[in-house]
Amino acid sequence: MKICCIGAGYVGGPTMAMIAKKCKDTKVTVVDLNQSRIDEWNSNELPVYEPGLLEVVQEARGKNLFFSTEIDDSIKEADIIFISVNTPTKQYGSGKGRAADLKFIELCARNIAKVGGGDKIVVEKSTVPVRTAQMVKEILSESDNGHNYQVLSNPEFLAEGTAITDLENPDRVLIGGDITTAGKKAVDTVVNLYAQWIDKDKIITTNLWSSELSKLTANAFLAQRISSINAISALCEATGADVDEVANAIGTDSRIGSKFLKSSVGFGGSCFQKDILNLSYLCKHFGLPEVATYWDQVVEMNNYQKDRFVQRIMDAMFNTVSGKSICIWGFAFKKDTNDARESPAIAVCSRLLEEQAKLKIYDPQVDYTTILSSLGLEKGDNRITFCESAIEAASETHAIALLTEWEEFRGADYGLIYSKMEKPAHFFDGRNLVDSKKVTDAGFTLSRIGKV
Repeated sequence: MKICCIGAGYVGGPTMAMIAKKCKDTKVTVVDLNQSRIDEWNSNELPVYEPGLLEVVQEARGKNLFFSTEIDDSIKEADIIFISVNTPTKQYGSGKGRAADLKFIELCARNIAKVGGGDKIVVEKSTVPVRTAQMVKEILSESDNGHNYQVLSNPEFLAEGTAITDLENPDRVLIGGDITTAGKKAVDTVVNLYAQWIDKDKIITTNLWSSELSKLTANAFLAQRISSINAISALCEATGADVDEVANAIGTDSRIGSKFLKSSVGFGGSCFQKDILNLSYLCKHFGLPEVATYWDQVVEMNNYQKDRFVQRIMDAMFNTVSGKSICIWGFAFKKDTNDARESPAIAVCSRLLEEQAKLKIYDPQVDYTTILSSLGLEKGDNRITFCESAIEAASETHAIALLTEWEEFRGADYGLIYSKMEKPAHFFDGRNLVDSKKVTDAGFTLSRIGKV
């Protein structure tokens, strides 16, 4: 069997690397228009940082795993084509700021139809609105190349930072297809691919529309939990309760569970906000404004939490940070990834810059070009200094804002760090990561989002 994956990003690269590792008789080719990204996948400096990913890539690369810009050739020879391209929120026209931009999906479908090469199974791997497969099917079915196509949905449920573990031992694999003889045969083909290392009890098959909607729903429910506990964290501050104790108490209830109940600056990443806005847009499109308003509030609460964190900084620093130097620990939206898309750090840093603060930023994996681009700044902006270590970033600053839960921040020498800072020195823990006793013993004024 030969597989082609269009898109060498955070989903396509790791997923295809794992398939190649587990299915040694299958040739897997990941293609992308971006030559520099393909060059990185063919090196030992991968464009995506995930613990364990490099080892998986190295095990299969050059044997049955290949990265290439030869898109048409790879499409032509493939039996299965995974579409794993970006589906960002539209920034133009109808649905601007809410609907998913499907232009890259459409371009892939048109190119598959143009290239031909025989009957194929085309699999949506990107996160897409429900009924996107109908567009793909119409484009493919109306081509005059004489080939037959089966369109499936196989959404990813990876968590960045644990993607390799999630791929090796997933909670479930979801595959949706047409309820026809040909559709079921195509579904079985992809089921048997995953079944080479995943128990079939974990492989769920549905119709196309259920599969597409399940991905959006999963992300919406996870984001909802984060916004819910962050809303309670604000109430905890007002009443004297401890949000960690509240989260632990309700998390022991088997009906609720303990995951995604950690108060923080807010959720980030490429999926949660995008997918909720998309879900809300779909609800409005189908005449369900009340449902749309419900999901919109999850995003509103997330924005409120980021604003509240900045306000805590302002309140603790005499209501002004103008001319003050603030250390930013972490810019990725979560630990163990170099992904800064929709990171809470973007909103926090932007607000601090608006208040005329100077920032010293350190993140173990996010490079300075990504940070500048995220903030809409040019190289050489003297308001920002990029540092090579946590202690360098903290030196000669008035405050530390911890925005990503990297493990190295947990074990920092807070006494040494405090000695190098301007006084009074403040520590704002947006991730509830540090030991409060260590920080306060060092001399910091500690402020935690969600804690008194």
